[in-house]
Amino acid sequence: MERLAQFAAENTLIVLGLVGSWAAVMFYELRLKSQTMTHVSSTDAVRLINQGAMVVDVRGTESYKSGHIVDARNMSLEAIQADQNIVKKKSKLLLTVCDTGLTSGKAANLLRKAGYEKVFSLKGGLKSWRMENLPLVK
Repeated sequence: MERLAQFAAENTLIVLGLVGSWAAVMFYELRLKSQTMTHVSSTDAVRLINQGAMVVDVRGTESYKSGHIVDARNMSLEAIQADQNIVKKKSKLLLTVCDTGLTSGKAANLLRKAGYEKVFSLKGGLKSWRMENLPLVK
């Protein structure tokens, strides 16, 4: 143990580099884990919808009218930022969608911070939904 302490004392830059690298890896892994917990594939989204998830489409009105998931509720990101009480029950299962998954990811994070327990975002957005040949209604 003395040799380890002596090595650390003589090579502080190496030790600091090792600790910094470990911290960076942990930060990256935790961030990745948090994203995969909230972003779901199209297949998982269908399962959530079948379990009764409310679909919140955060695109603009024109994009929503051009095609959306059945029973989706259209609500812009700005509207969610202004009023985060979109459903009374905080335990309600929610799925946010947009064109690419970026805006819906932001909406999902806002809703989680507002206290909703089960909020997910469609990974890849409706672009991936269409690639899987899943239905949209007008």
